[in-house]
Amino acid sequence: MKILAARMNHETNTFSPVPTALADFGPDGPTFGAQACAQARGGRTALGAFIAAAEARGEQITVALNATANPSGRVDDAAFERMAGSIVDAASGACDLILLDLHGAMVTQSFDDAEGELLRRLRAVAPRTPIAVALDLHGNITQTMVDCADAMVGFKTYPHIDMFETGAHVARLAFQMMDSHERPALAWVQLPLLSHTLRSATGEGAMQRAVQRARQLEGEGLYGASVFAGFSLADIRDAGVSVVVCGRDQQAAQAGADVLAQQIWVERADFVYRSEQLARSVARAKTLQAASADQRGPVLLLDHGDNVMSGGTCDTTTVLQECLRQGLQRIGAGPLADPQTVAQAIAAGVGGRLRVALGNKMPSGLEVPQQPPLALDVAVRAISDGRFCISGPIYCGETWAMGRSVALEHAAGMLVVTERPMEPLDLGVFTCVGVDPSGFDFLILKSRMYCRPSFVPIARALVECDSRGVTSSDYALFTFTRLRRPVYPLDPDAPFNPG
Repeated sequence: MKILAARMNHETNTFSPVPTALADFGPDGPTFGAQACAQARGGRTALGAFIAAAEARGEQITVALNATANPSGRVDDAAFERMAGSIVDAASGACDLILLDLHGAMVTQSFDDAEGELLRRLRAVAPRTPIAVALDLHGNITQTMVDCADAMVGFKTYPHIDMFETGAHVARLAFQMMDSHERPALAWVQLPLLSHTLRSATGEGAMQRAVQRARQLEGEGLYGASVFAGFSLADIRDAGVSVVVCGRDQQAAQAGADVLAQQIWVERADFVYRSEQLARSVARAKTLQAASADQRGPVLLLDHGDNVMSGGTCDTTTVLQECLRQGLQRIGAGPLADPQTVAQAIAAGVGGRLRVALGNKMPSGLEVPQQPPLALDVAVRAISDGRFCISGPIYCGETWAMGRSVALEHAAGMLVVTERPMEPLDLGVFTCVGVDPSGFDFLILKSRMYCRPSFVPIARALVECDSRGVTSSDYALFTFTRLRRPVYPLDPDAPFNPG
């Protein structure tokens, strides 16, 4: 059996001003062919699972592409054409099975449904070849995606610690398809519901219960049941929550999808997050630190208004400035993307002292006042190439790169400043610049969830902070023009009748 596999991951925030070019898809850009296979082998991704499953069966597997980029604005058309073209060209030759590791929420300059466009092209050149797809829990699923795939399974965890397991699940379904010569049925239900990312965590609330129900349905005989929270900061028609079920026949798959969708709809209010005012969040963090002064580790302040893994600019200083205003000390913060400040610090050298105008350089595009760069007197404590190997559970074993990076000490603490935006999903974002993240009283991270598996174990408490940036949970900051309507909670009386 000849298997073609590929990974193309991007979660697009159409409100984000951060550009997305081909070079952003990996520490040194995407990889292709044999290099892509070697890079992905042994990794804890769905593509890594595809390779492991194929090799365990003694099957021949070819990897066309290995590419993933931090969430950001619309993907350049040239980048999409290069990546999608590599997959379609490979599928044009002889192959018996196609396994894809996709996100499900990629938007390009020309295509609101990039994954659907890729699958449509693949189906055109390989009309009878089975296609099985692993997707992110935050995928915005479309009719085209469902029509062009034979099997589809999404992550069941957020933070996403089951990427490899999801890939293994998809591979099992694909090999079952090939061995039995029977294709499963897919059922898709799209709800008129925008979930907030902070209400899609699978360890609590309605999302936890929805995933538990999905697992129960799989235990009762369905091949796969996936809850997609969707990615709401995408002004496209199909953004939002949906359910995909893979079963032996259409009736069973549809019944399972309807039951799951109905449960989610009944609990729709629990998918809405209401932010605390920033000043109150910081004050609460200060109180938590004082009440636990005998404990080690920082209080985490998660800046979800500038969350890198949702397309944040990674250069706002709103939370840091509020901390300084309230007199907090021993503050660690980072990574904060500001290539101009990095260049200035490198020119000064380790030990150099300088005054910087930090952050707030990239226009947000939102109709809210934008603060000017933050003036700080700093000393350069370390300079690094910003590369680190991930040791935590998300993307474990992969090497990521922040560009040239510096550690800057100021009167109230330490900053890690980088050339490129970077999600603080691993302690390595600090340690690669010689900074110990456990040594602070407060630690500001531009993250919602990805940081938690690595940073919560070293912390004494956690506070969520809304800086009202391009990844804010306040939908009133964003103008939706392409989204289907009515949709809850933008339209509180939106109707839904599953089945």
